[in-house]
Amino acid sequence: MSPAVPSPALPDPVGPDALRETLPDAVALAAGIRAGRASAAEAVDAHLARIAESNPRLNALTVVFDDRARRAADDIDRAIARGDDPGPLAGVPISVKENIDLTWSATTEGWAGAVGAIPARDATIVSRMRAAGAIPIGRGNMPDFGMRWDTDNDLFGRTLNPFDPTRTTFGSSGGDAVAVATGMSTIGLGNDFGGSIRLPAQALGVCGLRPSLGRVPRAAVRDLPVALTLQRFAVNGLLARSVADLEASLQVVAGVDVDDPVSLALPPLGVYDGPRRVALTRDPLGWGVHPDVAAGVDRAADALRTAGWQVDEIEPPHLEEAFTLMRRLAVTDMSEGALPSPLGRSAETFMRDSVRATGVFETATEYAQAWARRLVIEAAWRRLQTEYPVILGPVGTDGIPPVDFDLGGPEQATAAWRMFRLVVVVNFLGLPAVAVPTGPGADGLPTGVQLIGPMHGEAAALSAAHDVEAGIG
Repeated sequence: MSPAVPSPALPDPVGPDALRETLPDAVALAAGIRAGRASAAEAVDAHLARIAESNPRLNALTVVFDDRARRAADDIDRAIARGDDPGPLAGVPISVKENIDLTWSATTEGWAGAVGAIPARDATIVSRMRAAGAIPIGRGNMPDFGMRWDTDNDLFGRTLNPFDPTRTTFGSSGGDAVAVATGMSTIGLGNDFGGSIRLPAQALGVCGLRPSLGRVPRAAVRDLPVALTLQRFAVNGLLARSVADLEASLQVVAGVDVDDPVSLALPPLGVYDGPRRVALTRDPLGWGVHPDVAAGVDRAADALRTAGWQVDEIEPPHLEEAFTLMRRLAVTDMSEGALPSPLGRSAETFMRDSVRATGVFETATEYAQAWARRLVIEAAWRRLQTEYPVILGPVGTDGIPPVDFDLGGPEQATAAWRMFRLVVVVNFLGLPAVAVPTGPGADGLPTGVQLIGPMHGEAAALSAAHDVEAGIG
């Protein structure tokens, strides 16, 4: 099987010939459509052709909105013909993860028990993208309720990695990452509770953004209780083929939403003009890192130095304690009836093994002390990021493992948690992080890094990500 690769730079200007040969990134595509060099209908047809070619083999999209997407494209083309402004993402096809609400499609979360769960309205992140001219073209596959780091479920089956189908796509936003990497969609809407955007971005050689807590609205809060770890650790975010597309899409979806009380009215992103200093952690906690992953981190560090950043090797504070607390808090909440039962077979297995391996907080006092301790750790990181606004490190430390790497008993569940130690600490602290590709490893599979910004400091992380992307190519 030939490896799929992110789209190369497009000829300028964007037009129908370019669309037929290679699909552009979102910013270039929308600019071409708005300028009349290509139509939204042509863009949708090109993506649908790519879906017809690739999706039966890869199973990235669980449902495809052929007719609806074509009607939306026609509406945009008519608006442009009238001289109206269709929005900054005019005609850009997007995929929407199975746990984000679309009014015409069941929000299954990859679970067979929700095949009829069609919502009454779009999630805010979807309605904002549609208002900006983006066109939902399909649903991205995921594990049941995002409760694994591999994209497989009993309802839709497994999503395959186009580089090597024996290797994982990671999860839980694996379907959207594959769709973006192979040109089935241009932007993927996903979410990240424990690496669910950044890890698939690494596995597929694309870019991923986990925003700060509160930057981007999540699901509307209604009558059902929401577990505290989901309130504090989970965010909606984005997958794309370029850092510029992440930034443009973030400008569209960010902002307060009255239905999500965690969302905040933050100042809009501007040009980053703060300290250009980076704390580098190549092998967090010294637990080991794959040589290809370490080489990717070094390439990113070199690109940043070339771009004028000061890069110093520094281990972030309280890293092991933060990792341990996040793991136990997540497992405790997920084992206390936060999810329906039964889940699919593999998700049930992973949850059971994680509980056995990790242990849960047995008393309310232990649980409360963990949350109290979190504030101490957050303060230490905030002090570090005053001096070093960006932290550079690996995403997964063990490269791209085989499918079902997170199954096989408590020891295997622990090994999976450990390889994502820096990833889950970002969630624990609510920080923004951008995943950026760093080229192929010795085995030809993608490598990538994450650039972690301070709280609500997406501009710092995106600025560094732009420089890594430009330096590595």
